[in-house]
Order: sequence, then structure tokens, then C-alpha cells
Amino acid sequence: MHRHHNGLKTAALFGLVWALLLLVGGLLAGALRSSAVLVLFALLGLGSTVYGYWYSDKIALRSMRARPVSEVEQPAMHRIVRELSTAAGRPMPRLYVSPTMAPNAFATGRDPASAAVCCTEGILRVLTERELRGVLGHELMHVYNRDILTSSAAAAIAGLITSVAQFGALFGIAGGREDQDRSNALAVLLLSLVAPLAATVVQLAISRTREYDADEDGARLTGDPLALASALHKLEMGTRELPLPPERELVNASHMMIANPFRGGGVARLFATHPPMAERIARLEAQAGYRR
Repeated sequence: MHRHHNGLKTAALFGLVWALLLLVGGLLAGALRSSAVLVLFALLGLGSTVYGYWYSDKIALRSMRARPVSEVEQPAMHRIVRELSTAAGRPMPRLYVSPTMAPNAFATGRDPASAAVCCTEGILRVLTERELRGVLGHELMHVYNRDILTSSAAAAIAGLITSVAQFGALFGIAGGREDQDRSNALAVLLLSLVAPLAATVVQLAISRTREYDADEDGARLTGDPLALASALHKLEMGTRELPLPPERELVNASHMMIANPFRGGGVARLFATHPPMAERIARLEAQAGYRR
């Protein structure tokens, strides 16, 4: 069991989002007196999940315009990943570099055998080799913990809830002929307005727990929690100075990155795909036994 019980938190959050889906779906099925529409939405959701999961590496790498790099081009990156994957007893992923100066990194792929790790040119310039090792250990643990599957499933369920809720909103607006029908329609309408927001918040909470897990497990893999803590401190400053443009493809891939690539504050923190950097750094320092 991880020290902060992140796996248990992820399971609990998945239970919450499934309960929300069943609540919305059950209420809508009861109001419509048919579950056929729910089956249709479920099939559509399953299809989009399979597509996104199977082609996650291609989608993410294309969004960052990443290219594969040889050991001659990036010897340190290849050496570090080879050492860490060997220590973990897992296959070495493909390595890519994205031609952007915004400092960041991400891992993608449906399983360890088809995984890819990508660093931006910006992160390769600002980090020392020790810090880069900490970041790559974090990214490898995303692959080994199969977080791409977790995030794909969470996004699919949240998307399904939103689709069902939108259909429910149309039904609620149309209302019913009898008092009971109108009462059901009003309940569906109210839940349809709240459910997508709640599903999104839960989905992002799942993403944040996986970041904590990758931090903790990656630090154990490298044996150097403070290296990752130092890298996260630099990345926090770097992403503030050079944020990525909020393009749709980049937004869809942002949850994979080690640092939130966009500017945000206030209410936006609630919808952040990453936990606060200060909290991540504090946990890593505690893991290393560091006291300020």
C-alpha cells in the first residue's frame, strides 16, 4: 500500500463517478420508461474509450509535434531511461522530443511494450541530469502503473455522464403531460445540470491522485525524491513563464504532462489536472526525510 493510499483514493473516486452515472442513467431511464437510450450511450462511450486508449500515444505525440530521437541525439535521456527500465524489469519505451521551449514531459501508450516518453526541448535545457532522471522516473511509473488506461476510463465515464445528462436536459425541458411526468422531468433536468460538473471534478481528482502516485513510485525507482522535488520547482517557474497555448489537442493531452502546461488560478484550480506543486514537493521532501 502506498504511503498516501493513492490507489485506494483512485478506486473510491471511480466508485463515486460510477454511482453518479448510475444515478443519472437510472433516473433518465425511469422517466423515459426505457433503457435503450442508455445502452446506446454506453456503446458510444465504450467505442470512444477503446479508440482513445489504443491510439493514445499517436494522439499525444502528434499534439506536441514530437519526433523520435536516437541515442546519438540524446545520450543522457537514453542512458537514464535504459537504466531505470532495466531496474524496474520492464521494456524500454520509445523516446521522443517535442520542439517547444515550454518545459514539460509526458508518457503515453496503452501498455509498457508500446509506451513512449517525450521531453520538450525546454525541459532538457533547464534541468540538470539528476533532475531529468527524477522526471523520467516519474514518467516511467505512469506507464508501469497503467495510468493511461485509468485516465482513459475516467474520461470516458465523465464524457458518458455528460452525454446522458445533455439528453436528460432535453427531456427535462420538454417536460411531461402528467404531474408525475413533470416531476420526473424536473428532477432529470436539475441532475443533468449538476452531473457533468460533478463528473468533471471527479475525473480531474483521479488525475491528481495518479500524479501523486507517479511522484512517489518514481522517487522510489530512482532512489532520489529530492531530485524530482527540485525538478518540479523549476518546472513550476518554467511553465508560468512559458505556458502552452490552450489549443484543443494540447488541452486533451495536458493531463499526461508532469506539470500543468497552462496558466490558471482561483476557481481554475478546482479544474486543474495536477495537484499543487507545493504539495507535491512537500510530499517528496517528506519521503526523503527532509526537514526544512
